[in-house]
Amino acid sequence: MCVAVRRPQLDVICSGPAREMGFTQGAALREQIAGARRVLAKLEAFRLRRPRWLPYPAFLRLAERKAKRFLAGALAEHAPEMAHRLEGIARGAGIGLPAACLLNALEVFMSSVGNGGVPTGSGACSAVAVRGRRSATGEPILAHNFDYLALVQPFYVLRESRPEGRWRSLDFTAAPLCGSVDALNERGLAITNNYAYPVDAGPPATPISMLAAGALARCATVAEAAEWITSQPRSGGGILMLADAAGDVASLELSNTRSRLRRPEDGHDLLFHTNAFFCESMREVEVGEQAVYGPDAPRALRGVRILESPRCRDQRIAELASRAGAFGPEELAALMADHGPQGRPDANTLCMHSDYWHTTACLQLFPRSRRMRVAYAPACRARYEEFGL
Repeated sequence: MCVAVRRPQLDVICSGPAREMGFTQGAALREQIAGARRVLAKLEAFRLRRPRWLPYPAFLRLAERKAKRFLAGALAEHAPEMAHRLEGIARGAGIGLPAACLLNALEVFMSSVGNGGVPTGSGACSAVAVRGRRSATGEPILAHNFDYLALVQPFYVLRESRPEGRWRSLDFTAAPLCGSVDALNERGLAITNNYAYPVDAGPPATPISMLAAGALARCATVAEAAEWITSQPRSGGGILMLADAAGDVASLELSNTRSRLRRPEDGHDLLFHTNAFFCESMREVEVGEQAVYGPDAPRALRGVRILESPRCRDQRIAELASRAGAFGPEELAALMADHGPQGRPDANTLCMHSDYWHTTACLQLFPRSRRMRVAYAPACRARYEEFGL
């Protein structure tokens, strides 16, 4: 499947109390949100959860009610601002709260463990951070490839969030979402979000993308963000790349029950991750090294070793980084556009082209200058647009 190229733009500015922010987002992006709900019927990982005897409309209603039970109560208890924001999105978009809950809970459901004890299909991504001697400008820079399904790309948006009494942020996200995929705030904190593959379980709690948005609203540094995020109950697995204006960078590995913060080794000013944990204690709750996608997964993934692509991409970043000196925006763009040693892109290359996942968006974040460069395209075809706070 060929990934389309779209020109990013600032789609919505949300300000005020949480419900008002949500309503503004829902009303401004009503058509995209309705489209995202319709496209669920084409999302194979979602359709495969439908019992054969149950018609799809009934299954969708059942899934929405289940998502509301899972998410609404957890947010009301642990993240009331996000609960109010979600209610506002539902009202503004003219959809019910159960439908909004399902769209916001997909990141948890898609990475949850199936009957075979492995995830049924989540997503890929690659992230690199440079600072100091490894940054050609001296400024910390985050580079991120967002690898996901091509059918979801039309729902990508840029949102400026101006929460009442908190910090403004510029967020890359999807039209129905309260949370942030990649974002930076006015104090110079930047976050990118990769999926991970933990197998530990916990009670319903806040999705990681919402925790990222919450941290951006209230934290100014890597240390503050890591402390706040790890103090919150959460659902799902993820690896966040964090950077701040002072030059601190860190990789925060998260599962349902554990977390670890990893910083560059002494004397190094480059850090990277894909979708596999580096910290030993986190690998204890990660899917097994030889685990493969089972019959609950989309057909293109079945039989594929789950950690094969993350391990290949981690190895490739390490190899490319060892050959280079300092990285500026163009050097990072070239690294993230890599098609492997043979020049043939596939599911294991940094610029991903596969039968399932594709690099659908590329971002560069500059926390010191509060800028973000965005392309809705594969990394090999990226033409970045710049935005700032």
